[in-house]
Amino acid sequence: MHKILTKWIEPYVLLETMKKQCNLVKVFTFDGFSKYSVKKEFLDKLQKGNYTGLYMKNVNQFYLFDGQIDIYKIFNLQKSDYETTENIEKPFDMIDTGKAEASFLIF
Repeated sequence: MHKILTKWIEPYVLLETMKKQCNLVKVFTFDGFSKYSVKKEFLDKLQKGNYTGLYMKNVNQFYLFDGQIDIYKIFNLQKSDYETTENIEKPFDMIDTGKAEASFLIF
């Protein structure tokens, strides 16, 4: 189940907090031309292991973290701060359209 964070959290704070909780395995950097292929590589890797993926607004990178993390506890989230979905495209669409701050992708 993927989690879409709608509550604003400073991107640097979000990323550094994640790094303290689990190991950053890989950063996938993309631009307008490579986004589709890099996204495919990111999702392939994410689905083949015990990973948590992170995609943030205004950052042209996908982050792959080792293991599953409890984002509710780490970021002290309330129900109104996020939504969940099984649709793999929704977390990306909400970030790309500016309707969310970050998406956590978990398979």
